[in-house]
Amino acid sequence: MKNVLIDTDPGMDDALAISLALKSEEISVRAITAVTGNLTADRTAANALRILDMLDAPDIPVAQGPLVPSGGSYPSDPFSHGSDGLAESNLPDSTRPLDNRSAAQLIVDTVKEHAGNITVCALGPLTNIAEALRLDPELPTKITELIIVGGSFGETPYAWTQATGDNPVSEWNIFVDPESARAIFHAGFNLLAVGLDVATHPGINFEPEHLQILRASEKPEAALAVRVVDFVNRRGYQSYCSLIDSVAVAAAVDASLVKTAQVHCDISINDQLTRGMTVVDRRHHHRWTELPLITITTGLDFGRFLDLVTQKLVA
Repeated sequence: MKNVLIDTDPGMDDALAISLALKSEEISVRAITAVTGNLTADRTAANALRILDMLDAPDIPVAQGPLVPSGGSYPSDPFSHGSDGLAESNLPDSTRPLDNRSAAQLIVDTVKEHAGNITVCALGPLTNIAEALRLDPELPTKITELIIVGGSFGETPYAWTQATGDNPVSEWNIFVDPESARAIFHAGFNLLAVGLDVATHPGINFEPEHLQILRASEKPEAALAVRVVDFVNRRGYQSYCSLIDSVAVAAAVDASLVKTAQVHCDISINDQLTRGMTVVDRRHHHRWTELPLITITTGLDFGRFLDLVTQKLVA
């Protein structure tokens, strides 16, 4: 059994990714930490608790991270997840308490307890992971794999056409806190980055038959998926928006779903035009080999992925 910690900023697609994780018998979710990203961390923590209630999940510790990224300011998000962050689903407030530890401390403690068999799925900005790294510099040696949703690496045109940060080239999760992301890229984690190249590919859009199965289900998580799809479609977006974070969880559930490659990559920090950009050096000659070498997703078995998500949400 693979142990998993989810660092997340629910967020519509986060909600479905958490649902996928908790309904996948291949993995065991040991903790959830909430980060500022789609919303501030107090609101993402509250949404994480609401999702656990919706799923009637067992007690899983949930801890809250800082309200602002390490750079000291929280940027404006050009994309809205609704006033509640969950596609106006109006899930009731939870009575579950938050863990009294900080998100970073819960990460450190959970990783220590399961060192050598713990996958961290970071679905939002990397503020909490960087804070945990400061608490325990040996974290990269203890985490089996760190799977992040972040960056765009030029594997498909969607790396640029679906850019989600608040400048022309960046992805939202990295853009929110590029300083933390850069620290993580340089730290030596066994890192797999799920970028916009794959996570926003139109092949991830739900097919009509998948939506039909979800609409016919009485499961609240299936109903939430339908609500999210309808919410983004009404605003002119495609249904892949509901499934971006699920790609990372699916990779933890079944690594054979994704194709990967290694690239030399770093993150732009200071320039306003490119802040948060994941810069890949692909040159045959004169390449900057001192840039961090990370693993990225280059492809996804879209059919198997959609089948997996649909089957888990209605099970």
